[in-house]
Amino acid sequence: MGTVGKALDILDLFTQRQPSLGLSQLARLSGLNKTTCHRLLTEMESRGLVEQAGPAREYRLGPAVLRLAALRESSVPTREAAMPVLRRLAEATGETAHVSHLVAGRLQTLAFCYAAQSGMKVMMEDADFLPFDATASGAAVLANLPRGEGFRLAATARDPDALHARIEDCRRNGWAETHSTMQKDVQGLAVPLFDAGGVCCGAVAVAAAAPRMTPALHATIVAELIRAGTEITALRGGDLPEPIATLWRSAAGKDPK
Repeated sequence: MGTVGKALDILDLFTQRQPSLGLSQLARLSGLNKTTCHRLLTEMESRGLVEQAGPAREYRLGPAVLRLAALRESSVPTREAAMPVLRRLAEATGETAHVSHLVAGRLQTLAFCYAAQSGMKVMMEDADFLPFDATASGAAVLANLPRGEGFRLAATARDPDALHARIEDCRRNGWAETHSTMQKDVQGLAVPLFDAGGVCCGAVAVAAAAPRMTPALHATIVAELIRAGTEITALRGGDLPEPIATLWRSAAGKDPK
């Protein structure tokens, strides 16, 4: 791996749960020796990509990241474009709605929205990575990637048989579903999103409290997800593959039970 790749891997180690990390932690988590890690951090610090703060002089993301994020969002609106759709999805279903995108082989939370009417919510975190094998979003993405790429990303699944069953269900239905795989008593449903080339680039999902799930709510969530998936794909200038479009048209024509 080249120097740039190593530096980017270090940046990926910062999360909501670990926004600040010391040199020893970064070296251990990245698999680099401390000398190499320190050299890369020093270079990134000089460019504002990381900074040191606090008495322990731990590293955190620097202000240059804000500029890059702002440039990306202004030129290719993604998060802000999805938010109105997520708000409608959350309000229509009464559950937590979220959208993720596929970046460098990993599925990352882009935005989420809570329903105002729900006291008990499924909680989310910004910029969180979603495991392919434990989320409906992951299954929806894997089901709609080229099979070779999907198999490669699914290779590390803790329960490959269960994951492949969810993938096949998604291919038949047009949406993916999970039960208590990520959090206990949480039922997830998701549909894939597509880019201008018709390639799967993420997912939009609803995370619902399983005790509230009824056949009518399930049907409502599926219908609203299909509406949201179609709209977000269009907002991104994407193109639905005909097999997915056909499945969604069929599903949308079914009345809630």
